[in-house]
Amino acid sequence: MKKLFSYFSVFEWILWLSSVAAILISFFLCGEFYPLTLVAALLGVTALIFIAKGNVIGQFIMIAFCLIYGLISYTFRYYGEMITYIFMSLPAAIFACISWLNNPSKKGAREVKVDEMTKGKWIWAAVLSVVTTVIFYFILKHFDTENLFFSTISVSTSVLAATLLFFRSPYYALGYAANDIVLIILWILAAVESLSYLPMVVCFVAFLCNDTYGFINWKRMQKRQAEEA
Repeated sequence: MKKLFSYFSVFEWILWLSSVAAILISFFLCGEFYPLTLVAALLGVTALIFIAKGNVIGQFIMIAFCLIYGLISYTFRYYGEMITYIFMSLPAAIFACISWLNNPSKKGAREVKVDEMTKGKWIWAAVLSVVTTVIFYFILKHFDTENLFFSTISVSTSVLAATLLFFRSPYYALGYAANDIVLIILWILAAVESLSYLPMVVCFVAFLCNDTYGFINWKRMQKRQAEEA
């Protein structure tokens, strides 16, 4: 426990605890909720604080989050979210685990080695994102997905972010921050119909804060690792 407390900075503890508190309060205020949304939200913010530190534990927690979030999305017919997290984000988290474990920094498994994005990697990430978006637009349209436009944009930003995360680039966090904004809009639309989904709005607001910090911290890690090398 002593190592755990010292592992995170004061700011990181405040960020995580405030995220957890905001999610719990939103559950109490909404009056009605789907229990799995609470589990998913708490797993999500916990995964992100570890990922922001470059710790592979965050990827393992993210795997559990993807499974639960996919089920929640299915209940509201957000098939885009379900397909994205079950068939893309989940495998991406698994591949990221392998990539991170094979590329530790001098701190070992506690911190992944941050990598530079080459022109080729950017092209690969962009092409993969565009192709996936076009394909899934027609798939989601076929299944009469709710809020098709935002669901399609969510697929695009999620694929881009997952690809950058696999490449161990700090810009993964900006991709997920863009995805968080889209998801905030999606779940606001869902909460209008049922307050049980209000905690998911709060969840992704917390995600946005954590991903923003993730980008800042990864840039610090990148600079420090370059100096050490």
